[in-house]
Amino acid sequence: MIDRSRIGRELRATLVLALPLVAGQLCAMGLNVVETLLAGHKGGLTLAAVGIATPLWSMAILLAIGLMMAVSPSVAQLAGAGRRHEIGGLYRQALWLATFTGGLLLAGLQFSEQLLAKAGVDAAIIPEAASFLELLAWGAPAQCVFLVSRGLSEGLGLTRPTLWFSLLGVLLLAPSGWLLMYGGLGVPALGIRGLGIAYAATLWVQMIAILVYLLRHRDYHDLQLFGRWVWPQWTTIAGLLAIATPVSFAILMEGGLFIATALLMGSLGPTMAAAHQVAINVASVAFMVPLGVAMAITVRVGQAVGREDVSGVRWAGFAGVGLVLGTQLVSALVLALAARPIASAYTGDLVVVSMAAHLMMFAAVFQLADGVQAASNGALRGLKDTRVPALLTVISYWAIGMTTGWYLAFGRGMGAQGLWIGLIVGLGAASISLFWRFQHLARSARWKRLAVDRSV
Repeated sequence: MIDRSRIGRELRATLVLALPLVAGQLCAMGLNVVETLLAGHKGGLTLAAVGIATPLWSMAILLAIGLMMAVSPSVAQLAGAGRRHEIGGLYRQALWLATFTGGLLLAGLQFSEQLLAKAGVDAAIIPEAASFLELLAWGAPAQCVFLVSRGLSEGLGLTRPTLWFSLLGVLLLAPSGWLLMYGGLGVPALGIRGLGIAYAATLWVQMIAILVYLLRHRDYHDLQLFGRWVWPQWTTIAGLLAIATPVSFAILMEGGLFIATALLMGSLGPTMAAAHQVAINVASVAFMVPLGVAMAITVRVGQAVGREDVSGVRWAGFAGVGLVLGTQLVSALVLALAARPIASAYTGDLVVVSMAAHLMMFAAVFQLADGVQAASNGALRGLKDTRVPALLTVISYWAIGMTTGWYLAFGRGMGAQGLWIGLIVGLGAASISLFWRFQHLARSARWKRLAVDRSV
């Protein structure tokens, strides 16, 4: 007998958490949109430099995203277990790790010029791209601390701050980036260097704002987040890294699949590469919905684990996957029915529009698989199960997806269609294997040995 009232409660609870997270993810993506628009008005070389630099920044910051995704389930489990008094200590250790990670990123990105040269980037682009990255890198420590603080708030089920402070970033970057890049009000035009300074400054303002919020808001007072000075405790930090490292690796593998596909598209000609960029950008925006829901699922599952609520773990995970299936079905229908109008909004080139609209049919197909893999991954993170999912991700995306795409595109002469079929197959394999992993752990209650007592 299906408990419809329980399903309704779970869906509502997940939606309440997810809506601010989805909006926050869209705002975070908005930072990249703003920098691209600002660079585009400056000229083709500046736009190309930002286009090269942004993926490198995104790949570097994956380390911080992994930290956030480690803090969130750890906090959720402690809160669910009634151990709120331990959350402050965990957060302070996460801040140590975030500061160290941010420092590493800051130092590493100062060698951007050498990295870009070794990557074979056009010599005309390197100076501007390296200059932008080296200045943006000063925002890395702030970004790491912000993401850890965001993970803390989300783990407590307080997701609205994610939206507020992500929106703050967009509202700050647009005017400050324009002012420093193009000059005005007595400020000299600094070009792409100005954009890098504005972006880094925006990240610092975001960090300060969320820290002040955590310090002042009553919802966090009992946690004593900034209660007393504590040196790094390596056992706790190792526990966070045990969760964060596989998460970062899995995200890197997924991002690497899409980057490799884009590079292979480049060998099929500039028109096809442009069409692919349009289609994949639309798919990336659509992915923000299941990604936000997946973060909410992590919190719901984590809190149920903390309560040692076996049925609650199952309900939170399965209801979350069901919710994502619904959102992705809508997304697939929109992409399928409005492919040409959407593509036309990106470019006036009718050939590119036609090709992009065709590729968006494939994007519509993989919406369901992409949603299920994101939701299942979110549920598994709630269990603190990250190592096996990382392995399943690598096998699905690279051994299965990329191999299939390469063979169909170049072995069978299917070109772009073959590469997109490879994406569908890889995401499909990931969705099946990750969902199987969650239902196996949830039904057997084997998640108990992965949970709260794992040093964090």
